[in-house]
Amino acid sequence: MREQVRKAWKSRTPRERVALAALGAVLTAAFFVSLIQAATHARSRLRPSVTALRVQLARLDQQASEIERLRASPPPAVSQSDLRALVQAQIGAELSRALVRIDARSPDEVEVAFGAVPFDKWLGWVAGLKGQQVRVASSRIEALTSPGLVSVRATLVRAKPR
Repeated sequence: MREQVRKAWKSRTPRERVALAALGAVLTAAFFVSLIQAATHARSRLRPSVTALRVQLARLDQQASEIERLRASPPPAVSQSDLRALVQAQIGAELSRALVRIDARSPDEVEVAFGAVPFDKWLGWVAGLKGQQVRVASSRIEALTSPGLVSVRATLVRAKPR
C-alpha cells in the first residue's frame, strides 16, 4: 500500500504535488480550527458547572473537617438506665444507615427495625449488646433478595440478673 501511494505521488507533476500539499495543509488547519471552536464552545457551556462544583467542594471540605472533629471528640456518656440510648449508642455506621425505627416501649424494653442490613453485622451487633446486659426478647428476620441482607424487627430487653 505504501508503495502504491509513493508511485501515485511520483506520477504527479510538481505543480500537482504543490496543490495537493496545500490542500492537505488547508484541510489540517480547518480540522484544528473546528477542534478549537468545539473546545471553546464546551468550555463556555461548562463554566457555570465548574463554579457550582467548586462551591460543593468547599462545602464537602467543611463537612469533612466537621466529621473529623466529631470523631476526635469523646462520645457522650450513655446512661445505663436509659436502654434506648444505650442500644442506639451501640449501633455502628453501617447499621445506622439501615435503621428504620427505634422505639422505647418501657424503660427496660426497646423495639428496633432495620431495613436492609448485612446479617453478619446484625449478629455482631447483638453479640455486642450482650456485653451491655441487653438481650433479644423476640425478633422477626426476613431474607431479602440481595445475598446476605436481611430485614429485622426485634424487641430488646435489659437482661434480668440471675
